[in-house]
Amino acid sequence: MRSGAHKDRIEILLVEDNPDDAELTLEAFQSSHAQNRLHVVEDGVEALAFLRRQGRYAEAPRPHLILLDLNLPRKSGHEVLAEIKADPDLRVIPVVILSTSTADQDIAASYRLAANCYITKPVDIDGLYGVVRQIDDFWLETVRLPSAHR
Repeated sequence: MRSGAHKDRIEILLVEDNPDDAELTLEAFQSSHAQNRLHVVEDGVEALAFLRRQGRYAEAPRPHLILLDLNLPRKSGHEVLAEIKADPDLRVIPVVILSTSTADQDIAASYRLAANCYITKPVDIDGLYGVVRQIDDFWLETVRLPSAHR
């Protein structure tokens, strides 16, 4: 049993178009806590379908936390973030931007659109594991997240 704020399974939506990054992130979360369940979608359109439980995602669980890349096909991370934060039902879900971009304009735009935090994705596996541990420690152990039920 977990000792932090959440003792039940935590549903995490990872929006990542790079299969290698998605796999490494999945492995890092699995090594951290087996109770976390990571769902992966590859683009912004799929992310919104998952969150709105549309099409093949009709039975998708509501995530407690969203990890969002910015450079996505079909709909950018900033567009997805804007739609999430404009939706009264979805805006309470914390969104962590996890991007390779270090551009000030990307960081500022993310915060203007109400991202909960911005993390630059490390380029090496040890760095990624460290970031995932920090995300897990803070977002899944320390803070209280909104209920995943609608």
